[in-house]
Amino acid sequence: MHFIIERDALLKPLQMVSGAIERRHTLPILSNVLLDVSSDQIALTGTDLEIELVATAFPQQVVTPGRITIPAKKLLDICRSLPESSVLTLHLQGENCVVSTGKSKFTLATLSAGDYPNLESWQGDAEFDLSRLQLRKLLDDTAFSMANQDVRYYLNGLLFEVDNGTLRTVATDGHRLALSSMELAVTAGQQKQVIIPRKGVLELMRLLAADDQLIRLSIGQNHIRLTDSQFSFSSKLIDGRFPDYRRVLPRNSSRQLTAHRSVLKDACVRASILSNEKYRGVRFTLNPQELQIVANNPEHEQAEEVIEVEYNGDTLEIGFNVGYVLDVLNTLGTDLVVMHLSDANSSSLVEGVGNPGALYVVMPMRL
Repeated sequence: MHFIIERDALLKPLQMVSGAIERRHTLPILSNVLLDVSSDQIALTGTDLEIELVATAFPQQVVTPGRITIPAKKLLDICRSLPESSVLTLHLQGENCVVSTGKSKFTLATLSAGDYPNLESWQGDAEFDLSRLQLRKLLDDTAFSMANQDVRYYLNGLLFEVDNGTLRTVATDGHRLALSSMELAVTAGQQKQVIIPRKGVLELMRLLAADDQLIRLSIGQNHIRLTDSQFSFSSKLIDGRFPDYRRVLPRNSSRQLTAHRSVLKDACVRASILSNEKYRGVRFTLNPQELQIVANNPEHEQAEEVIEVEYNGDTLEIGFNVGYVLDVLNTLGTDLVVMHLSDANSSSLVEGVGNPGALYVVMPMRL
């Protein structure tokens, strides 16, 4: 293997695939990046056995094609530290890879490409195209509600559901739920539900640009793949059954609160300063045209906020984890927010006026 490449042409795809590579792993080869050099391009692959990222780099010249694995973090740090105008030469010397540019020279240990693991080949049961912006919105709307290291392993990820031409993403940690949906341009076959692991979701959010470039999403029995013009992302799926989110959505709520999102958010932020650091509970007291938000803590300190709202019901007191409320308010980009309420013991359904498809459920707290 021997090729010449501009520093920036190697750095960008290397940064993309590095997100899938574990720095500390029981298998040393999983700390490496696979370089597959053909006559006119280089495929860079990173994996942790759960997700796999492949990106393409275009060299100035390929002297000798070949395949080898190199320590990913070290190669990335070398590229970052070099001047932008650098032109790198990489070639094998025995069992080492020599990276040289100008008067700089780095000799890196290698491991055989034949030992590098690849996700097995598979066929998609449902395939469709959508824009990066559409997928990015679905992830941004819901990913914050994923559980993190929950014993209910199926909650540590994001549900993707294809249903009669509608694509939905749903996330819940048992205390709140986020749902977002969009119509697909074409019907994508039969109904399909899969759970993408948390790490895979976060990697996608890191990689996806917010533009109208079309990408292809393929959903299989045990894997999901996203094919972009710049990279290919594959992930194993969580083998589990996601809770029936439709049963969680409150129905026939008798009370409705409408408020300016920024005003409600600012009031919650101020009240949260004196809330209990562990439980973060605040009390909402709703009256016609007025919402009072009160927070207390074990030091007998208290915060009280009163804001103007539109409210169509009787006086109601209900407790919420203010962090969960703020997560929703920070995600909604609308001017107005609507909370549908029934009583002090029932969940609240939250939506933004002018943000169709995104719904949020927040469980109440006993204070």
